[in-house]
Amino acid sequence: MKMRPSRILKKLRNGESVCTFKLNTESPRLAEIAAMSGFDGLWLCNEHGGNNWQTVENMIRAAKIYDVDTVVRVSRGSYSDYVRPLEMDATGIMVPHIMSAQDARNLVKMTRFHPFGLRALDGGNQDGAYCSVPQQDYLRDSNEQRFVIGQIEDPEAVKELDEIAAVPGLDILLFGPGDFSHALGAPGDFTHPKLIDARKRMVAACHEHGKFAATVGTLDNFAELLDMGFQYINIGSDVTSLGGVCRNTTSKFREEISKESAKKSSNKKKVSSKIY
Repeated sequence: MKMRPSRILKKLRNGESVCTFKLNTESPRLAEIAAMSGFDGLWLCNEHGGNNWQTVENMIRAAKIYDVDTVVRVSRGSYSDYVRPLEMDATGIMVPHIMSAQDARNLVKMTRFHPFGLRALDGGNQDGAYCSVPQQDYLRDSNEQRFVIGQIEDPEAVKELDEIAAVPGLDILLFGPGDFSHALGAPGDFTHPKLIDARKRMVAACHEHGKFAATVGTLDNFAELLDMGFQYINIGSDVTSLGGVCRNTTSKFREEISKESAKKSSNKKKVSSKIY
């Protein structure tokens, strides 16, 4: 028995682009709906929410039904916080706020097996098919078919971008414009010159050192991001999609109600004028 190959890594290594979808809510059903829609991967967020690990485990299972990868963004923490989703058979983890090359090296040490790191060895969970994957295969596949993403979202990290991108065992760097703009003192200003420069420098560092460049985008700007050299783009989320549909529905409904009300009012005036 072998570990499931990564769909995202296969496409990236073949020079193709990938698209993921972010899930803030903890729902295996939503994960299944998103997975069956054709995304390459689902971004499950455990940094900003209080998602239950057992539910995350079932979301990972739901995605695997459709051969879709899952990337769990973890909280900054110990090695246990980092390897837990990998052992649930998430295809990758995303660690926020990588601040330096040493920070990146520490991350790799905790999440990669020899020769890249010293990740705690088990194999008795979902990723190792409960000890059904032979140990040497498990070690090899964990390094080759699972990935680690470091988020670049702080000006401090820009000073060491080349060193960070050169760290063996780190596969992907993801530029986070939201926190980066906040750290610059210009929240939400994605046209800030320092932000644009950092984004370009990160892509260049990734290409120079054989890493993949990732970021977040929209349907309006993803073509521009691909042109910049990003190969991995997250487009959309459950909360923005659901919120948009709900607002559009209520807006259309109220618009029709208003038209109907105006029509009835006009008819009443016509009737009233005939009486008098």
